[in-house]
Amino acid sequence: MIIMYDLEGWGTNEKLIISILGHRNAVQRKLIRQTYAETYGEDLLKALDRELTNDFERLVVLWSLDPAERDAYLANEATKRWDFKQPDKKSLEEDVAHHTTGDFRKLLVPLVSSYRYDGDEVNMTLAKAEAKILHEKISEKAYGHEDLIRILATRSKAQVNATLNHYKNEFGNDINKDLKTDPKDEFLTILRATVKCLTRPEKYFEKLLRLAINKRGTDEGALTRVVATRAEVDMKFIGEEYQRRNSIPLNRAIVKDTTGDYEKMLLALIGHVEA
Repeated sequence: MIIMYDLEGWGTNEKLIISILGHRNAVQRKLIRQTYAETYGEDLLKALDRELTNDFERLVVLWSLDPAERDAYLANEATKRWDFKQPDKKSLEEDVAHHTTGDFRKLLVPLVSSYRYDGDEVNMTLAKAEAKILHEKISEKAYGHEDLIRILATRSKAQVNATLNHYKNEFGNDINKDLKTDPKDEFLTILRATVKCLTRPEKYFEKLLRLAINKRGTDEGALTRVVATRAEVDMKFIGEEYQRRNSIPLNRAIVKDTTGDYEKMLLALIGHVEA
């Protein structure tokens, strides 16, 4: 059992924060928060928010949230609301529904739903039929059609991959190439991002990291979001893709472009600092 000390007593000991929170999984972090609240009568995240500042604080707080809370916070970030209550998937769906309209709502609400099947089973007959539907709707420029959105937003990742592989084999183009008819169309941009996240997440997030870490200056917000949300998911594969694409290890790129406790926390989360 890890004993968390009152942050007032820590004197904002960033090294201790990194050594504890930077090397704990979601279950352990949740237990730490519960224990801290029971011991000190305050949510750990509120204490962190009071004691820490800038990019390091944002990274630590985002990482300390459980995945559902983190999704809810990031989904609502544009409204500048910060609430440390325990949200669930239903509240996230309600928030997305409340803050979006039209085709955006039709796409985003099912994407954040808790009902997407996550198994590996694939129905090839269904994949062929739905590839045809996708091609028909895209050819008609009916990008917000309910059938197109249903296929991309509610089918399992394995099923979507099978459908899109058949789409390319049958109709000659990667679906995202056919969705580039208007690069300035924000809805099409989200559709393409959805496809990339479902089919090639390591390539999608590598690109976000590459754009965040560049010669014109670091985009700390994007860097923080990718590392905090992918560290427990597929950061190993994203790191491998980053090195393949940029000929430099991700940890070295982070060291070159960040400093101090923020840098150390990033390295801990991508697995390049020992506990």
